[in-house]
Amino acid sequence: MTPILTVEGLTHVYSAGTPLETTAISEVSLTIEQGELVGVIGHTGSGKSTFIQHLNGLLRPTAGRVLLSGADINASKASSRAARFRVGLVFQYPEYQLFEETIWKDIAFGPKNMGLDETEIDRRARAAAGFVGIPEALFEASPLELSGGQKRRVAIAGVIAMEPEVLILDEPTAGLDPAGRESILQNIRNWQRAAASTVLLVSHSMDEVARYATRLLVFDHGRLAMDGAPEQIFARAEELESMGLTVPTATKLASALRAHGVAVPAGIYTVEALADAVAALREVTPC
Repeated sequence: MTPILTVEGLTHVYSAGTPLETTAISEVSLTIEQGELVGVIGHTGSGKSTFIQHLNGLLRPTAGRVLLSGADINASKASSRAARFRVGLVFQYPEYQLFEETIWKDIAFGPKNMGLDETEIDRRARAAAGFVGIPEALFEASPLELSGGQKRRVAIAGVIAMEPEVLILDEPTAGLDPAGRESILQNIRNWQRAAASTVLLVSHSMDEVARYATRLLVFDHGRLAMDGAPEQIFARAEELESMGLTVPTATKLASALRAHGVAVPAGIYTVEALADAVAALREVTPC
């Protein structure tokens, strides 16, 4: 089975040949399968944002290749343009990029650019709005009239409406309150499951990626430092801390309990798993 994305020796150098030359990412290689939900983490300046902008052709590699279903997305202008419809990218604070007169027009903008007919555009716009929780009663309203969380939903819907095979979200919950963050992430996961799409979630929140991702990519100084399941990554807490990162709250609590002699297992990284472990101990040693 061909992976949906294959990255081979990806390197990007900004301002090459000048005194400001900077290597943002260096020799990154990996494969991503259809249907994965991958968390991308790393400190500020680690290279993760540069990395994701290569996956739909917004940036061209200095060296290496990005393959989408086995084909080089930078082989031609046509292949790069096609990749941007198949790999959707939602930037951090995407609500600042809303510009149409109405919510419906903003959501429908991407499908229109794909050259679809009006019936298909309408179907996609309505379906995308439904996934992110935007009611049809708001379709004719201006995006400027919405709350910050609603604007974020409209921006995400505009990318989902293109029905991408891969959806990349750069800090989609930044600046939202806890309820807003949870709602947005649930919407994204529901869409991912329904569409059988691949999702890459860039986040500074270890609790978010622990709760939703099935695989983590850890970037550090332009290199892919770790790649594995959350339980494998968060078991390397000291290494993560040396990179300026942390571990989920549940992992910290489990570690503290073990330090005090409570026999909770290693590899815990979600609140639900910690609660189950503590409940199991209480059943074995009731008060």
